Amino acid sequence: MADKTSGSKLKRWVLPRHQKRASTETERSFRPSIPSIPWAQPRPRFEPPSTGTVAESTQEERKEQPVSVVNPVLVGFMFTTGVGLALLGWWAMTNVGALAGWVVGALFIALGLDPAVRRLEKLGMPRIAGVISLFALITLALTGLLSYVIPQIANQTVQLVNGFPGMFEDFLISDFFITIDNQFEVRSWVDNEVQAGFTELTGNTNVVSGFLNNLVNAGSTVATIITGTLIVLFLSLYFLSSLPVMKAWFVRLTPASRRERVAALTEKITASVGYYVMGQAIVAVCNATFALIVMLIVDAPFPQLLTLFVVILAFIPLVGGVSAGILVSLICLMNSWQTAVIFAICYFIYLQIEAYFISPRIMSKAVAVPGGVAIIAVAAGGALWGVLGALIAIPIAASLLILVKEVLVPRQDAA
Repeated sequence: MADKTSGSKLKRWVLPRHQKRASTETERSFRPSIPSIPWAQPRPRFEPPSTGTVAESTQEERKEQPVSVVNPVLVGFMFTTGVGLALLGWWAMTNVGALAGWVVGALFIALGLDPAVRRLEKLGMPRIAGVISLFALITLALTGLLSYVIPQIANQTVQLVNGFPGMFEDFLISDFFITIDNQFEVRSWVDNEVQAGFTELTGNTNVVSGFLNNLVNAGSTVATIITGTLIVLFLSLYFLSSLPVMKAWFVRLTPASRRERVAALTEKITASVGYYVMGQAIVAVCNATFALIVMLIVDAPFPQLLTLFVVILAFIPLVGGVSAGILVSLICLMNSWQTAVIFAICYFIYLQIEAYFISPRIMSKAVAVPGGVAIIAVAAGGALWGVLGALIAIPIAASLLILVKEVLVPRQDAA
């Protein structure tokens, strides 16, 4: 009798086979590795969450609670608290705009580099090794490029500042400007505006103090840019290395019945955003390379310096390439109108080729955004958050389109 009792107690404590295997694998995954250095302790790691489920007994014990009488004082207090928290969040967002911009920029850089890291993972390389190798490769490429480009850009910037008055005078006595001036009297209007501005400047006693304030603001702006660049670099490195863990925790915070669907949508959105960011970077590099080749052929002034502006503007979708073409054409106009016309024709022909042949092939794995939605998104993002808002507007619009297509439309169809 005692043997049977002890046997039943032992059977009660024995786990089923599948639960025992799961617990063994969980313990093995969270078991600290043996340190290779004597007296060294393993560093605690932030592991991804386990995919736990709610026990059946807990689900059976849930019962519907009776509806209680609503307390108006409690409702008013909770409503006031919610409004106060919303105002506090808005105040925090408006006062830490730079930090939010750095975090968003680093996150989009990480998403853009994630497809390359996944490709390295498929080749058998660990993720952290792939991240380090990719950043090392990018750092070497940027170092080599900047070591060649920065001296050229600095030299051409000095030449532009020193030679701009002479170039402007040559432009004023050119036949092209004389013809326009005879029709619209542009020079007299410019002379009057310059004279009025000079009179106002000399008559103002706060010119020196304003100049010093602007100088201090320029120094603080440079320091902010350097700090922001370093923060974005380290944050992007961290986000890229821990992106699977971040997605796993995000999925775990959702209800258990919807985790599979949320995980699929999360993978689809992050993959689409990553392919878009990487594709837009490749398109911008191709755009700037073509512009540099054309500027060198037509002997445009300051080609390396203008290429820097082209590659920055080309990152902005839709309007960036057109703005870069107009800017470079105006600078080429200082040299001669033939140079400006040849560059404008070649560059805008390339923009058509890029729009119909290059960009669709590079962006094939990204979500297509309709032209009207893209224009509205870029305009709204630029108005709300400047250049950064214009850069991230289309990826956010693509993510919203995925949610509408995968969540809202099926729900409306089933209603």
